[in-house]
Amino acid sequence: MLFRFFFPSGEDQDKIFYAPQVFSFEKIKVGKLSMGQLRYLELLIIGNLHHQFLMLDEPFSMIEPLYKDIIKDLLLKLKQTKGIILTDHYYDDVLQITNRNFVIKGGDMVEVTTENDLYKYDYLKSKE
Repeated sequence: MLFRFFFPSGEDQDKIFYAPQVFSFEKIKVGKLSMGQLRYLELLIIGNLHHQFLMLDEPFSMIEPLYKDIIKDLLLKLKQTKGIILTDHYYDDVLQITNRNFVIKGGDMVEVTTENDLYKYDYLKSKE
């Protein structure tokens, strides 16, 4: 079994098999999972590997709202033990889970602390 290669101990496997919501799709083949279910399963697997950092590209894109919340909860838990670098256009979701945020403006990395900074640095169109 492939899981034993990545997660040799039963305790490590249990972190995936008994994670919240996995029971709802445990009998569905991977190719039949919704985008949110698949993204969540992928994040469970890579998030529980023994690495110090995760790099994620658009973890909130194209997924159901239910799985956005589940993924946010998972990332909040994972960030307690490892560093996470992520990119995503869903800035509300990103701002809810991150400690530090940046936009690239004119080739420079500019720190963003609030949604207002996204307007200030022309990432978002002005509300006016």
